Order: sequence, then structure tokens, then C-alpha cells
Amino acid sequence: MRKLFLTFFYSGLLPKAPGTYGTFAGAIVGVGILSFAPVSTLLLLTVLLTLVAIRQIDKEEKESGIHDASSIVIDEVAGIWLAFTLSSGTWIQIILSIAFFRLFDIWKPSIIGRIDREVKGGLGVMGDDIIAGIFAGLSSAIVYGALLKLNLLS
Repeated sequence: MRKLFLTFFYSGLLPKAPGTYGTFAGAIVGVGILSFAPVSTLLLLTVLLTLVAIRQIDKEEKESGIHDASSIVIDEVAGIWLAFTLSSGTWIQIILSIAFFRLFDIWKPSIIGRIDREVKGGLGVMGDDIIAGIFAGLSSAIVYGALLKLNLLS
């Protein structure tokens, strides 16, 4: 059951770029949730998911001896859901959120990289993606607002 959760329905077991697969799987579920529930529901689910994931990752790392295994993608799910809660009103915002999230998750600028390098256990695995999700959501909102201001969207 833990493997199902941490790999987000085994999407993290797909070959090559499991983080990208996890992000897309999380995005599909996140959009589904947003189509039936308010953004506050997705935010609360993200908080719950994050708290459970930290504990489960700690247990998994203790048993396996591996820190931040590539098959664990629940952190990408939490990150993209958080990005959606900050900027997800339109399809353009959703696409921008996904693009910015992947960029920040791969590039790991600033505090994202610091958390990734220095914080151990479940908090470290989840922490960099949570911050990447915040950066992605804010970046998406800013770019979308700029596009509206410049009358580039109808």
C-alpha cells in the first residue's frame, strides 16, 4: 500500500523521467478535483497528502536505506497541487503551472536546491517540491496577469 501511495499509483515506476510522469499524473487528478470541488479542497488535500507523505517517506527510507528514490513521486503530486491552488483558474494557468513546476523541480534554484541538498528524510523529499510548487504557482499567476495586462489573451 505504501508503494502505491509513494509512487502515486505506480506512475513513479515508469521508465525515464519518473518525476515528470508523477507531475502529469498528479496534474490530471488535481484538475479532476478542481472540476468538482473548490480550490480550498485541493489545498487541504495537499496539506494532508504532504503530512502523510513525510511520515511514509521516513519509514520507506529507514527500511530501504535509500534517500529520495526516483520512484517516489508523491512529492511532485503535492508540488503541482500546491501550484494549482495558487494559480489554476484557466487551462493556460494550469499549463503554465506545470511548466514552471517542472522547471523549478529540475533546475532547483535558490532555496529549492538548498532544501534538496541539506534537509534529510521525508521533510527534505517533500520540502523542495513544496517550495517549487509555491514558486511555480506564483510564477504562473504573474505571467498570466502580465499576458492579460498586455492584452495577449482574449
